[in-house]
Amino acid sequence: MTRRKILLLTTAIAAAGLALGAARARDVPKVATGFVADILCAETFVSGLDPSRNFAETTDAMPGASLISWAMEYKVDSVRKDVAVTLFGLGRSRAVYREGLGCTLEHGAGMTAVAPPPGDKRPALLPEIAGPAIVSPQNPSLAAALDRAFAEPAQPPHRRTRAIVVMKAGRVVAERYADGIGPETPLLGFSMTKSVISALIGVLVRQGKLKLDGPAPVAAWKDPDDPRHAITVDQLLRHTAGLALGSSLQASLGSAFEPVNRMKFAEKDMAAYAETIPLRTAPGTAWNYHDGNVLILSHLIRDAAGGTPEDALRFGRRELFAPLGMRHVVLQLDGAGTIEGSSEMLASARDWARFGQLYLDDGVAGGKRILPEGWVNYSATATPNAWVGIGAGFWTNQGDSFGANFRVEHGWPRDAFFAKGTIGQYAIVIPSEQLVIVRMGRSPNAPPQADGVFDLVRDVVAATREKGKLAGVD
Repeated sequence: MTRRKILLLTTAIAAAGLALGAARARDVPKVATGFVADILCAETFVSGLDPSRNFAETTDAMPGASLISWAMEYKVDSVRKDVAVTLFGLGRSRAVYREGLGCTLEHGAGMTAVAPPPGDKRPALLPEIAGPAIVSPQNPSLAAALDRAFAEPAQPPHRRTRAIVVMKAGRVVAERYADGIGPETPLLGFSMTKSVISALIGVLVRQGKLKLDGPAPVAAWKDPDDPRHAITVDQLLRHTAGLALGSSLQASLGSAFEPVNRMKFAEKDMAAYAETIPLRTAPGTAWNYHDGNVLILSHLIRDAAGGTPEDALRFGRRELFAPLGMRHVVLQLDGAGTIEGSSEMLASARDWARFGQLYLDDGVAGGKRILPEGWVNYSATATPNAWVGIGAGFWTNQGDSFGANFRVEHGWPRDAFFAKGTIGQYAIVIPSEQLVIVRMGRSPNAPPQADGVFDLVRDVVAATREKGKLAGVD
């Protein structure tokens, strides 16, 4: 009886899609299966996680997906290194693993061949944040904070914390991992990837290869009579460009009808698709968070780095990951070979912490400026009318938005800003406390307390303020 109700619900949603147009309705199975295939592929072949457990935890955390997971079938082929997923036997999606490149959704048109660049062996500029052993909490209060963060509530929603790293003044003072995960396990950051793309844009601004203001150098918009010609890099970073792609803010069954999700799960060249979309609002006049803005930025990074997928990957390693000692990073690509910068970077929890430390250190690593002077403050400066509290590539508690005030009311310091990914991924920077807190997991986005991060931030701030109890940290 329960399945019948779910089937009726799913059918009703599909019927609603027909009202929006048959083409959009056809996209729904591809969106659902593409999302699952991509995650299972990445976290099976890159992260080394168990696919059955990962499927259960991911679909349970995603609103909508849990309603239809019973109708999904997936097959992990460990020889071919791919994952295929179907929904009601329809909408088949296939994600393919390539060594050094992670996973890419394959849409039947073939994928652009890419040669993974060799690893960058240069010594890191950022001082080492920890030794090889897992760092145990250095005082009882900090241990209790991690205990609380990993504890499952008596009733759903489940928290499913996978990793926590706490850094104070540049050193790891506590970390903990779920079974099967360790300090070197690459973990999918989802939209935390957007903050990395923002950093790479910052490097290009420092190098004089991109400008924040003035028309963004998008070839499809080069005609001055095209109203999109006026879109700036700053507007793409802040999600005020005005493109009519729908929203990426809410992950639900209903959002499967948004054009942004056709772009992500049914198109080989995601950025090219985004660049064809007309304006919904005049550039700079309205805030609308969607992945298309960041995929266009990813395309700009590729162009500025030399034009090829290999150029873009080398640029990321040379200018950002190697200087920070981020050795367990995989930047996944779309079918055309462009970095899927909206949500497809995997990195170890310690690597995500190293990234946060760059922002705590005002964009400098080992005395070398990586990001332009003032870039960190720019990234954390609130975007007008962004009610969730978001800046230029980072979420922020600056300003007077609903989201910023809500977090402060729940114990976050006002100066905190952070990279955030769906279903519970965070790299939180708190300059006033000299803290970076990384939390990875599989928690539903709602209610806001489901992932336990409000408690985690409050507990860690209080514990790390205890004088004399963190060895080697003032």
